[in-house]
Amino acid sequence: MKPSANAYPSSVQARIALEKSAADLVNVASDLYYDRNVKVVLFRQALLDQRASEVLHIHEHAMVMAEERITVAESLAMAQAIYEFGVQNSSLDLGRLATEWCREAGSFLTRKAFLQHKLSGFTAGSNPAPKPVDVVLYGFGRIGRLVARELIAQEGRGEQLRLRAIVVRGGGAEDLEKRASLLRVDSIHGPFPGTVSADSAKNALVVNGRPVLMINAAKPEDIDYTAYGFSNVLVIDNTGAFRDREALARHQQSKGCTKVLLTAPGKGIPNIVFGVNHDQDWGGETIFSAASCTTNAIVPVLKVMQDQFGIEQGHIETIHAYTNDQNLVDNMHPKYRRGRAAALNMVITETGAGSAIDKAIPGLGAKFTSNAIRVPVPNGSLAILKLNLSKATEREALNSALKSAAYRGKLVEQIKFSTSPELVSSDIVGDSCCSIVDSEATLLHSDGCNAVLYVWYDNEYGYTRQVMRLAKHIAGVRRKTYY
Repeated sequence: MKPSANAYPSSVQARIALEKSAADLVNVASDLYYDRNVKVVLFRQALLDQRASEVLHIHEHAMVMAEERITVAESLAMAQAIYEFGVQNSSLDLGRLATEWCREAGSFLTRKAFLQHKLSGFTAGSNPAPKPVDVVLYGFGRIGRLVARELIAQEGRGEQLRLRAIVVRGGGAEDLEKRASLLRVDSIHGPFPGTVSADSAKNALVVNGRPVLMINAAKPEDIDYTAYGFSNVLVIDNTGAFRDREALARHQQSKGCTKVLLTAPGKGIPNIVFGVNHDQDWGGETIFSAASCTTNAIVPVLKVMQDQFGIEQGHIETIHAYTNDQNLVDNMHPKYRRGRAAALNMVITETGAGSAIDKAIPGLGAKFTSNAIRVPVPNGSLAILKLNLSKATEREALNSALKSAAYRGKLVEQIKFSTSPELVSSDIVGDSCCSIVDSEATLLHSDGCNAVLYVWYDNEYGYTRQVMRLAKHIAGVRRKTYY
């Protein structure tokens, strides 16, 4: 049967109508973000600053992956109702709210009544805006620059974290311009989506119109942040030079610094994997570690496996992108194999991921061995988890447990569930999740107990998003959430 001559024009008009609704949804998401400090997502997928075609793709993803049929019109109506209801200072999942409305609409006459039931504690009177916290980046390397990008991108109305300064060694107009250039462009993560310029007169970077001071200092205790008008400062140390409590406490000897966050594993301080152990009572602790990129990748998945099936023992093998610690060409290095050219060799080295598990899930780390292989890619890594489970199961049940965790519960920001049979390392660069489960690669022995899971992670950006979540939490400015 031949298609109708009018089929093509009618399909184009239908698509245009959908894209117009999607564009309206993006506009409402923007109004919520800038007027009310409300971030809306659809099953963890961002709606702010998206193209209409991307919003439609997000809805298709929700139908296939989350197994929830949500139209753009339903999302738009819910977003408009949220704006009219007066929700403030929150992060909301439109997907969850829209599906709950479809299921429970018979119990409510209007969306307003529905939202009064679901979000009664999210309005201005009961959910006031937090007092913004000033952030100083100590160091400006790979993670430091990505954190800077995210601090600017997520600043919104300036009611959470505000990047005020960056501490570096060296100085002068030439160094300032080089640092501006490194923030402006990135070989892996692309150009900064905004403007970056150097103001040598004020020794500052001007990022999207915001002045960010460059402070030159050799020692953290030599800095007086109050002299720059900062107080209650959160210092995010990304140098890797200070790794234990005594060294990191030097930051707090500077005037104005109250809390410190290390972007590496730390000794003698809480090592936090946000989503797993961030909500423990740390008894007034002021120095924290965001653990490592690998720890953040494996711990959320191990948490699901431990809770659902139990883990008797296991092994972790990390296939990790090369890092700045390695040599570009063969040369001397304190660790023998890391001295060989990083872009030409696969290099076996150690990882502390096994022992780090214990710091997030006490008692589990002792059951694991671990090792790592650095490979010739600049970013994008893979953790292979070989697990001996306590109770027998089926492959479908393993994947189902991880899929459920990716869309419902406390780990929706951490775990992404992929069903693509074509997934490769470059596909996960720039992904906001720290654990990307490759469900097509999941293996299970015929005994039902020996499983192998493959977990991808952007060891730079995925980790940076975890640092941001933890920074907001310890600063006390994280939005109230309904995910």
